[in-house]
Amino acid sequence: MIPECLVVEFRVTGDGCPLADASAAVDAPIDAAPPLARDDGTTLLRFSTTADAVADVLDGDDRIRYLHRTVGDDGTTFRCLSTERCVVHRLIDRGFLVESIRYRDGSERHVGAVVGQAVLQDVLETAGETVGVQLVRLTPLGEDDDSPIVSRWNLTAGQAEALETAYAMGYFEVPRTNDAATVADALGVSKSAFLERLRRAEATLLERALE
Repeated sequence: MIPECLVVEFRVTGDGCPLADASAAVDAPIDAAPPLARDDGTTLLRFSTTADAVADVLDGDDRIRYLHRTVGDDGTTFRCLSTERCVVHRLIDRGFLVESIRYRDGSERHVGAVVGQAVLQDVLETAGETVGVQLVRLTPLGEDDDSPIVSRWNLTAGQAEALETAYAMGYFEVPRTNDAATVADALGVSKSAFLERLRRAEATLLERALE
């Protein structure tokens, strides 16, 4: 039974949208708010990055209009219009509620939510039919609200529990205080299930740390 509301994360490669191309050109991540479609077919974009060179890159992109830059205490924020229709717009059309987008080295990570099984099916079918779109995470909304490590690092509740329990029980100490079987028993799962969750959590943490 699929819960009524789920957190969904997609990784997109080869989209070729303006911000993805810009992130590759400036070799720095770009964090964007959900795009806002306009009746005239253009899209309002709002994003931030530490690379000031992105302004020159986007100024030279024929798909970008009215680029505006605001410098504040929290960094530099850009706003502009885009004439390009990207992959994320197709997902939004099918019911994907975007919360955040990160562009890095030409690739994209979209995090958001879907409500209802019919919408979930439409969104996943659209993603599956679109070249370069990979489903990374599908988690019931709200199951990880009480875990700071989940909200910060985009882990599932099970992965966060495995990581935190392993750390608390000395699994990462040298030498180890407890082995995998003991930690798995404390979690109430099999050893293989614990190790699988731990590997996935470690992979996600490394990916975020190396960005």
